[in-house]
Amino acid sequence: MQPFSKQKLRREVLERLNGSIRTTDEDIYHAIDQTILQEGHSQYGTLLEKRELREQLFHSIRGYDVLEEYLRDDTVTEIMVIGASKIFVEQDGILKKTDRSFCSEEDVYRLIDQMTAPLNRLVNESVPMVDGRLPDGSRVHVVLPPVSLEGPVITIRKFKKGGMTMKHLMDCGEFPPELAAVLACLVRGRYSILISGATNSGKSSLLNALAEYLLPDERIITIEDSAELQFYHVDNLVRLETRNANMEGANAITMNDLIKASLRMRPTRIIVGEVRGEEAGALLNAASTGHSGLSTIHGSSCRNALRRLETMVLMGMDIPLRAVQGLIASAMDILIHLGRLSTGQRKILEMYELLDFDGKEYQLNPLFLYERGERYEEGRLVAKGRLARVERLKDYGQMQAYLQAMEVFDAGYDIQ
Repeated sequence: MQPFSKQKLRREVLERLNGSIRTTDEDIYHAIDQTILQEGHSQYGTLLEKRELREQLFHSIRGYDVLEEYLRDDTVTEIMVIGASKIFVEQDGILKKTDRSFCSEEDVYRLIDQMTAPLNRLVNESVPMVDGRLPDGSRVHVVLPPVSLEGPVITIRKFKKGGMTMKHLMDCGEFPPELAAVLACLVRGRYSILISGATNSGKSSLLNALAEYLLPDERIITIEDSAELQFYHVDNLVRLETRNANMEGANAITMNDLIKASLRMRPTRIIVGEVRGEEAGALLNAASTGHSGLSTIHGSSCRNALRRLETMVLMGMDIPLRAVQGLIASAMDILIHLGRLSTGQRKILEMYELLDFDGKEYQLNPLFLYERGERYEEGRLVAKGRLARVERLKDYGQMQAYLQAMEVFDAGYDIQ
């Protein structure tokens, strides 16, 4: 069916509904059936094609139009719209172009209005970019012309219902079960952990999964720009989210504001979804005074993540670089770097213990490294050493569990 036919049918369905979408699903389906019947069956193909058209019309009125099927598909993790004619999805880790498209840019703008209206966030030519969250927790980012030269652009990052689990990440091959036991000891030992990686490398997924190891007696504060962490099993949990400025440019609540506020809430752990700017200083100050944390940051390696952290701190604090480096060394304990292989598979590539800053560079103790070469043609995660600082393991009763978890590596066993 030609795009204009679907647009024509949609208009006629809305006319039958008196232009209102505030009606029941049954009413909408009835109006669709009556419209198709009036137009005649033959021009709309087979019975299967008619059923598909019926669902498309329904979703264009009640749901998210042609994106609805991808939002409902649990194997799809990301949806990308470029103008009216191009829709890409990431499915099972593979990025591909779909055979779907919108009938017109008007439909794309209508969908954007539908997505952003409940967020109470303005998006137009004057304010052409907006971030938000859909009712199911998915993150949506919109860019409009004139900033976007290809028409309206929508990017939706979906998240696994019920939260990402360690089992799911292990099943996907991100890291082996042997490493999960080590990670459990580090989280339960309240080490501050910084996870780095590029966009879509799995940073938030790993952060979500590590939360499985949080202890029942902890009080957890999560701080995010757009809430996406899913810690359903944590009882004493406070979730905080930033707020954009209003139409007058006032009353914004930043990540920095929320980190400072969280210190008055008696946290045992502060979890920042992603460190992006000057809030890094407040986070490090909190971590260095006993409030252990988990966070993510964009970076190309563990060392690069530390350099980026320096820059972010200096954005909000007028102190010497050497003082910043000392603050980072005293606040962060474990560095984990994620990446994607050429196959699209996510992997833990580096894991270090941050020991100190010696005045020239950070002293890192390598724990696990992903190695390729003649010995490991397909690549392996190789154990490189043990924790040098085990006081927290002892303090929180994790020393014996850690020693048992490391026994397999002491035997010279390299893991996939």
